[in-house]
Amino acid sequence: MVGIDNQYKEQIQEDIDVLEEVENMCKLIVWNDEVNSFEWVIKTLMVVCGHTPEQAEQCAMIIHSSGKYAVKEGSYEELKPMREAITDRGIGATIDCG
Repeated sequence: MVGIDNQYKEQIQEDIDVLEEVENMCKLIVWNDEVNSFEWVIKTLMVVCGHTPEQAEQCAMIIHSSGKYAVKEGSYEELKPMREAITDRGIGATIDCG
């Protein structure tokens, strides 16, 4: 029975680790504006976020029609340099961890 107890404890710890990881997920939000072209936003999402051309185009359309869109999810530490790179290109971006 000791082996089963240890196996159960290990599974619980794995579940806790996964939950903590999910709870710490943040979203990189890109905001619509009247300044940047679709082409510039698409190129930025491809270069900065690693999106395919299709993904970047879909994101740009959603940003345009909805005013904003979460283009990437990850930890704050992962998303912060992406946000900085996007804003350095003149595009509004924020990180939402709420």
